[in-house]
Amino acid sequence: MTSFKVGLFLAIRQLRRANIWTNILISFVMVLTFLNLVVINGILVGLIQGSEEQYKDRYTGDVIVSKLISKPYIQRTSEIIAAIESMPGIKDYVVRYTEGGSVQADYKENIKKEGDLDMSTGALFSGINPVKENEIFGLADFVVEGEYLQPGDFDKVMIGANLLYRYIQIDSPVFRPLKGDIGPGDKVRVTIGDTIREVEIKGIVKTKVDEISSRIFMDEAQLRQIAGRNAYDANEISIIAEPGVTQESIRDALLARGFGEYATVQTQKESIPVFLDQIKDTFGLLGNAMGLIGLVVASITIFIVIFVNIITRRKYIGILKGIGVSGKAIEISYIFQSAFYAIVGSVIGLVLTFFVLRPLFYAHPIDFPFSDGILAVTWVGTLVRAGILIVCTIIAGYIPARMIVRRNTLDSILGR
Repeated sequence: MTSFKVGLFLAIRQLRRANIWTNILISFVMVLTFLNLVVINGILVGLIQGSEEQYKDRYTGDVIVSKLISKPYIQRTSEIIAAIESMPGIKDYVVRYTEGGSVQADYKENIKKEGDLDMSTGALFSGINPVKENEIFGLADFVVEGEYLQPGDFDKVMIGANLLYRYIQIDSPVFRPLKGDIGPGDKVRVTIGDTIREVEIKGIVKTKVDEISSRIFMDEAQLRQIAGRNAYDANEISIIAEPGVTQESIRDALLARGFGEYATVQTQKESIPVFLDQIKDTFGLLGNAMGLIGLVVASITIFIVIFVNIITRRKYIGILKGIGVSGKAIEISYIFQSAFYAIVGSVIGLVLTFFVLRPLFYAHPIDFPFSDGILAVTWVGTLVRAGILIVCTIIAGYIPARMIVRRNTLDSILGR
């Protein structure tokens, strides 16, 4: 206990007498190391997490009910909707009707020869309630050209940007988007089943969620009419939970009522493609690897700083040992100094991360082609990294102190 108190006293005394700019510089290095350890990983993981959040906020909601693979529609849709409306913990929901088909833009100018196929592009048509879709998922915010669809807008559609070459610029053998200067006000010919209809493009929708940007939206009543669907069996029901209600509880409640026999009921997490989780894990590993490099660099820096400090104070350390201060107390004093720099750097890093950078990234996400990148950090994960940084720094400070203190006292005093 005496060694502990003496070591603490010596550490405070040395920190007070140290050059202020030296203390600031070492603390600054620790802040950068902390940010490298936390922020790089957070940005890489945030790339995928941002995509997942958009997928939830713009398309699936907390739980999505979709058709079974073997069925064309959700069976017993009206019963499922009635159950959703009666269940506690559900804030709202959206029903969508979908049909596969094709769209063609140059059908007036392009006169095909006998045996030629239509120059059309395959697309998924989505019949929506425009008002409710916008209230819940804010679809109108992503109309980049033209206007948003209104109830009763028959023979008018909103087309996803991924179906237009001027937005996506892909010319794949398996997918060819519509070429030309196609925009709002232009007519396109859509084919759904045996029905061919000329419709006007009212708006172009562009988001970073493929399930939206690759669809053609029209009023749900018109889609059912074109597809010849008299029943109200839907293809998708996206459910929004009340705050504090888990996705799993809603899914389990629907499955407990036996609806798993008539539809696929998934939480938002379950509906995300597996490869996104794999990319997220890979990015997490890359971030940890880069953070580890930064941690090693910081540890070496602390080692060098403490080592140089001790070398220049060998005579002082020898005198301390000569007057009876134990080597253990001297070692503890350098451990305290190392811990001081690590804790100061970690605290400043925590403040910057959670009160400056994270709100900044949410307000102004990084504009990546496939997502709006956010800073994905948690308090638990960040505190664990801060603990690792402090432990490594303490070890880096202890080793040179141990090396010098173990030398002969007389040699230290004489500087040999």
